Amino acid sequence: METTPRKPGRLFALALGLTALITPLAVHLFFPVIPAVKVALGLSDAYAYLTFSVALFGMAFATLFYGSLSDRYGRRPVLLSGLVLFLAGSALSAAAQTPAMLVAGRLVQAVGAGCGLALTRAIARDAYSADRLVKSIAYLTMFGTLGPMVSPFIGGLLTDTFGWRSVFGFALVAGGAIALTAYLVLFETHPVASRTKSDASMVEGYVALFSRLRFNAFVLQSGFVTGSFMVMASAAASLMTELLHRPAAEFGLYFLLFPIGFFIGNFISSRVGNRVKTETMVLIGSLLALASVATQAVLLWQGMLTPLLFFIPGTFVTMAQGIALPYAQVGAMAEIPRFAGTAAGIGVFMQNFWAAVLAQLYGLLADGTPMPMSVLAVLGASLCLVFGAIPFWLARRRVTP
Repeated sequence: METTPRKPGRLFALALGLTALITPLAVHLFFPVIPAVKVALGLSDAYAYLTFSVALFGMAFATLFYGSLSDRYGRRPVLLSGLVLFLAGSALSAAAQTPAMLVAGRLVQAVGAGCGLALTRAIARDAYSADRLVKSIAYLTMFGTLGPMVSPFIGGLLTDTFGWRSVFGFALVAGGAIALTAYLVLFETHPVASRTKSDASMVEGYVALFSRLRFNAFVLQSGFVTGSFMVMASAAASLMTELLHRPAAEFGLYFLLFPIGFFIGNFISSRVGNRVKTETMVLIGSLLALASVATQAVLLWQGMLTPLLFFIPGTFVTMAQGIALPYAQVGAMAEIPRFAGTAAGIGVFMQNFWAAVLAQLYGLLADGTPMPMSVLAVLGASLCLVFGAIPFWLARRRVTP
């Protein structure tokens, strides 16, 4: 039955923000666990990083299906199904006795968590008017920084105090509270009349979106800047513990700088709103990201090695994300409005996929020094700038994609 249109109130916005926290519970909470799992299960660097990157790969591909399924079946049932999967994966990871079982649990957990970013953005796009969309997504993303801000510290504290399994127990409890809130508060925002009707329509959405240069540029810019940051964050977790011999909880404290940068970037985006063109803001974020990692690379190559050198440049990269991401996501979803859910899913896919690729590459290249991290971060930020410049170039020349 068609639901009666309802206006989103403050409780709805709060529930939407809480639902966005499901992603850091699958990703950021696990950062301090990587060195502990490596020791506890006797893993190589590549296998230890597989327990991290498999979550990003799983989340990446899941978002493609979540976006399209929500376009066809509605946002609410697909979102709730994903949250149930997250809980099952968290329980399986907590009980894992072998590396393979942990990888399987992480995969299920991440497939469930993939519903978070893609569907909260699509729901925001449904629920809020066009003139409020950039601000609503910026505030939603800003709220989501609370998870990355506290998750690594909580994960590090739990790992140091109770062992790595307790981290998944925390994810299970917190995820259960989020799922209950979403069930009670979030209503359906995608009416039956607006839904795609067949698998052919889903395929049509992918073909139509990927045929547009502007759309591809927006989602790839988001993907490579996220990949650059994820290399810095995951490498810092191991380098702090193994190279600088610092406890996991200390990594969690330093990690606070990353979401603070993201918070500032999103605050800038929310204040700027529609007063500056989408293409300009995406380009500004791309330039800031490359400048940050390039500066870090120069200092590392000169022999400087302190915790702040890992985290301060990363803070500016997350600020660049916060500036560009709301605009890139809105630009991508605006290409073909009836495929907004699919576009949001592809955008999150690109973020998670390229983050997973670069993080796993770091796991394969890790040699106990910061050099592999630096090279991969610069590579990611350089590609981010290339794709971030394309929409600006198209707008300047008024080229029709």
